[in-house]
Amino acid sequence: MILVLGGTSDSLKICDLLNRLNESYILSVATDYGREISKNYCKDINVARLDKYDMIKFIRQNNIKIIVDATHPYALEVSKNAIDTSRELGVKYIRYERSSSDILENESVIKVGSIKEACDVANKIGENIFLSTGSKNLENFVKNLKNKNIIARVLPTSEVLKSCENLGLKPHNIVAMKGPFSYDINKQLYKFYNCDLVITKESGVAGGFEEKISASIDSNIKTIVILRPTLDYPKKINNIEELNSQLV
Repeated sequence: MILVLGGTSDSLKICDLLNRLNESYILSVATDYGREISKNYCKDINVARLDKYDMIKFIRQNNIKIIVDATHPYALEVSKNAIDTSRELGVKYIRYERSSSDILENESVIKVGSIKEACDVANKIGENIFLSTGSKNLENFVKNLKNKNIIARVLPTSEVLKSCENLGLKPHNIVAMKGPFSYDINKQLYKFYNCDLVITKESGVAGGFEEKISASIDSNIKTIVILRPTLDYPKKINNIEELNSQLV
């Protein structure tokens, strides 16, 4: 049995591959939203936030032989737990992570290593700031972007919208849409909200990252990119089809 840690668009591609290969697997996601977007791809979905103890228990109970980690690049804690668990139980671990983009080298892109650094830079150069970083760390941005007009693009779920409301964001500060987004949509949103700065994460090519950056470049808007955190993965691949040769 294979355990796929996911809830991202990448994990859905992995489900497609495993379905074609007729492999037995369980997809584990952290949220009901993750289950909702996955239910047409996978029939066996576990919804839980697994710490290391939970993961060990789950792997033993389900006779898992391979862990395919397709969680978000910034979900380090989950990946660390999976790596530690794989070593402790002698289970094979494979990390899938989408490739990054050469567009990071454009002169309009400012690369930083943390949310704090992103806010420090943004406070100096931005006024109408478009946040394309999701809702998970939105509180940190709201807290640290001083006297700025924030436009936050988030998922259109009641839970997320409630959290935005609790942070003091008003309807004109919120763009509730599900991505990935095209170049044209990004460019029109930047124009509509009169943005002079975009903040995003290094999500990779498949997540609409290049479309976000290209639209900001062509709109003469600076983009702050929070680079992926680094982790020493035992095995990492960037191509879905490469999984085929690894499932042995």
